Amino acid sequence: MPKVDFDQAIEQVLACDPRYPREAYLFLRDALDHTQEQIARHDQGRERHVTGQELLHGIREFSLAQFGPMALMVFDDWGIRAGEDFGSMVFNMVGAGLLGKTEQDCLDDFRGGYDFEEAFRKPFLPPSKLAPGPATRVI
Repeated sequence: MPKVDFDQAIEQVLACDPRYPREAYLFLRDALDHTQEQIARHDQGRERHVTGQELLHGIREFSLAQFGPMALMVFDDWGIRAGEDFGSMVFNMVGAGLLGKTEQDCLDDFRGGYDFEEAFRKPFLPPSKLAPGPATRVI
């Protein structure tokens, strides 16, 4: 498989599907690298195919480390509001020759990964906002 120039391929992707900006694809590439490193560390250095759900988990970890409490705002600015958006980007990159896929891979692999509010806002909420407070007794 010939080496595909990332910038040229992303230009082609953006010309066909302008829903997500270049920065979102750069982030996704870095998040995939992070995910592959985490999996290789867990699998004693062996590289293997990353599933959609594994990538979503890696995206969550990487985005919280990169953007902190601003992650949800960054994704919203990029038009990314659900796991399916990342799936669309992945399959755009597959179509451009930047990523490979197996016969079993499909867009549905990115559905139902997590609720964005829960995944990206909750880790930064103060404890008082996480659990209901003690019941107030009215006399």
